[in-house]
Amino acid sequence: MSVNLPCTRRIAAAAAACWTLLTVGTPLAAADPTTDALGFVDSPARCAAPNSAVAFGSTASSRVAICKSPAGQYGYHGVRISDGAKLVAAATAASDGSFVAKQDGVTYTVTSSALVVSDASGVIRREPMTSYHGPKTATSAGAPQPPAAKPETPAAAPTSTAPTSTAPLPPPLPAEVGGGKH
Repeated sequence: MSVNLPCTRRIAAAAAACWTLLTVGTPLAAADPTTDALGFVDSPARCAAPNSAVAFGSTASSRVAICKSPAGQYGYHGVRISDGAKLVAAATAASDGSFVAKQDGVTYTVTSSALVVSDASGVIRREPMTSYHGPKTATSAGAPQPPAAKPETPAAAPTSTAPTSTAPLPPPLPAEVGGGKH
């Protein structure tokens, strides 16, 4: 009995050490960024008082807050996580609960299920929401459908809406760079 006891203790100690390393060394991949009533803390995707956040959400690539002024005007405050490209633009509320901002010929549609970036030729990218706080929008379409996209050239990015691509995002659109106080 005394011969096996030290071996058992060693195995138990090794198992405890491995478990500790596993739990401490593994970051929480699905953890939401810190938020409060104004949107994302320490982020351009945030409303400034006296404005209030009527919706805010996070995708794998972006964060966005929809702000409403005391006068009833809406504003889009978005940021791309990878490079900090930000956009602050006027927005409108649609009857289905979505929000739409337009800047430099590009439309940004925020729904409870996705952030859809489109232009006159069609959808540029569709980013599924990983976290959303705001009114629930219609789930059948997910967003107003822009005109059908033109056929892609061989060098174009894949059209999959699943966030499985490891290809880097394209450079920021002109409207996404800079931004300003709204």
